[in-house]
Formats: sequence, structure tokens, C-alpha cells
Amino acid sequence: MRVLDFSAKNFSAELASFCRGAEPSAEIQKAVAGILADVRARGDAAVIYSAAKFDGAKLRAAEFRMPPASLAAAARRLPAAERKALRAAHAAVVDFNRRSLPKNWIAKNSHGAQAGEKFDPIHRVGLYVPGGEVPLVSTVLMTATLAKIAGCPEIAVFTPSDAQGRVAPALLAALHLVGVSEVWRIGGVHAIGAAAYGTATIPAVDKIFGPGSAWVCEAKRQVFGTVGVDSLPGPSEVMVICDDHARADFAAADLLAQAEHGTGREKIYLVTTSDKILHAVLAEVEAQVGALPRADKTRRVLADGFLAIRVRTPTEAARVANFVAPEHLELLVRPATEQTLMRTITTAGAIMVGHHTPTALGDFVAGPSHVLPTARAARFSSGLRVEDFLRRTSVIRYDRASVKKAAPAIAAFAAMERLAAHGRSVAIRTL
Repeated sequence: MRVLDFSAKNFSAELASFCRGAEPSAEIQKAVAGILADVRARGDAAVIYSAAKFDGAKLRAAEFRMPPASLAAAARRLPAAERKALRAAHAAVVDFNRRSLPKNWIAKNSHGAQAGEKFDPIHRVGLYVPGGEVPLVSTVLMTATLAKIAGCPEIAVFTPSDAQGRVAPALLAALHLVGVSEVWRIGGVHAIGAAAYGTATIPAVDKIFGPGSAWVCEAKRQVFGTVGVDSLPGPSEVMVICDDHARADFAAADLLAQAEHGTGREKIYLVTTSDKILHAVLAEVEAQVGALPRADKTRRVLADGFLAIRVRTPTEAARVANFVAPEHLELLVRPATEQTLMRTITTAGAIMVGHHTPTALGDFVAGPSHVLPTARAARFSSGLRVEDFLRRTSVIRYDRASVKKAAPAIAAFAAMERLAAHGRSVAIRTL
């Protein structure tokens, strides 16, 4: 585990270098491009090939789609406690995200004309849900629920199967709960390619949503423009900021919670003003990791992707957070420091405030979507919201009086830009 000091001469360069470790390598970029090109050229045949190669799943094209009845069956077999948890989390996600549903509006502008906006759901959306060894059941709720609130007519879910073509029953049950029936049991880069380009079996989508591995994230980047993408939410990140008011066991548990995703590309940050807390948290991490079922993979993440940073003041902690722009940010600090950090930190995917708000609450049940920007993308983008599933269209309506009022400005712009036909198209209406 690496420890950096904010006051060190080379701190900025060292931190920047560590952050760049989340970027896809040239090898990943090249491999992803090859898989996507194959899917675009060969369609179903390429998907069959990649599913067998990467997932061990020997599927025919007719078997790509999960039978809708299997979703209902999975929901019926789901243990009562899990069904209750899914329903409670779903209700929280619905309640939070309905509040941000934008409304059409129209108003008069300075010319007396009508101007406004209308919002329409994207017709066909593709949702990527990571599966396999860690089936992210919660991602179903955090993506499909928002698409439903937005009113998207077609929702296609892509998630990998195991070698026998099976998808985690709880994941299928969650899909049934939110009302999704179109589920394709393919994942990885080839799923992104199929969603973007379409095949004989799989209709192309208009926009792709959801988190994924570094490979999936790179695939989304490469297909952007052919289709829309929500963002590039890749391997998980967390930053925990502590002062001497923090509990070391809480901080360690929260760091390990994100490290246990175990892809090897996660980024785990501990930022603290207290040497005592720094050493206590490191000791707690060692004490707790051995009890985890995924201890080996978690240790590999800690070895390559963990960084502890000593700072002297909350201001320095905020500077670190604003540079890293972490996916998840936890504030385990005294109340006065908490207020300072909330004012000064402006780049984070989600902020968990207070000693009893671990990231897992946001991951599963709090309400906001857990699909959040990673790899410093929170500097310029935000977490998934209902508006991402909508298209905004501006609407204007002039009459003879209002166009006459606008005409002098139009004439001036047409002259400045040497676009005479633009000017005439307005002037002709004022004669």
C-alpha cells in the first residue's frame, strides 16, 4: 500500500500518475477495436464466437435472448427476504428519481414570441448489467427504473451468462420486478457491439447505459457517435477522507467494500489529516481483509490500486478530492470539517456524508443511481439520472408582430456573418 505526503515535492506528479492507472491501455484499446469490428462485420457469428471465447458460453443466435418466462420463474423462486429488499430499494429509487423528471414548458421571450422545451423518451435504450462472478443485481434497479420513469418504449438489457448459459436468478427476478422482458444473455465488448451496430437477431439501440469493466467502458467510448452513451462508468473507486474524529474500523470496512469488486483496476483512496488514524486504518484493513470471501482478489486491488495520502488541512483534502474527482467520496470527519469540505469539494460522483453513511447505502438502497463517473470523469459529468433517458427539444413560435421586432437583430447578424439568405428569410416576413 502506497502512502504519499501532500507536501512532498513530487506529490502532484505521483498522484496524477496513480490516477492514470485507471485509463485503458493501448492493448485494451486495440483488442476492443478488433472485437467491435468483428461484430460489425459478422454480426451474430461474431457474438457467438466471443461469447464462447470470453464467457465459455456456447450459444446459438436463437438462444441469445432469455425466455421472458424465465424472468417470472426467477421472481417466483426468489426468497422472501431478497424479494422484500428488491422492492424496498426499488421504491427508494423511484421516489428519488421521479423528483428530477423534467417537464415541458413554454414562455414568452423578449420579442413576444413563444419559446420553450419539450422532453421525449429515447425510443430504444440498451442497459449493460455486469454479471458473471459478481452479478450486480442492484444495477438493474439503478438503470431500468430510470428508463421506466422516463417512459422509454423499448428497454433491452445485456448481461453475460455463465458457461451453461445461465444468468443469476436474483438478477432476472429484479428485471421482472421493474417490468423489463427483453434480456440478452451476452456481455462484454461483443454485447456493446451488438447493441450499437445491431445483428440479424439483436436490434440496435439508440443509447447505451450502465457500468462495466475497463473493456466494456472502452467499448462504449469507441461506439459513441454510432449510438449515444450515458458516460464511461468503469471499475469502482472510493475516497475516504478522515480526521482524528473517524473510526478506523469504519474507514477500513468502506475501503474494502469497493476493493472487493476485484477486477484489479479499482482505485481506493484514503485521505487523512491524522497520522494516528492513517496507521490505524491500514492496520484495520489488514485485519479485516482476511475474513472476506474474495480476500485474494481484494488483496490484489489493495496492492496495485490503494493510495493513502497525508494532508495537513481540510483545504488540502479538498484539493486532492477535486483533482481525483472520485466516483464515491466519504466524509468521516467532525461536523465543522464536514461543512468546509461540502463547500469546497465540487467534483465527486456521489458524496456520503457522516460516520454512518457507507458507500454501500448508495450502491443499493438510498435512491440515487449508483451509475457514477469514474477515472476523473466527475470533473465534467454527473451520475445517471432520468434526464439522461430523455431527449430535449427546443421549441419556438413567432407571429408577424414578434418576427418584426426581431428583424433588426437578424439583419445585423446576417451582415456580420455574410449570410444574406438568412437575413432575407426574416425580412420577407415583415414586408
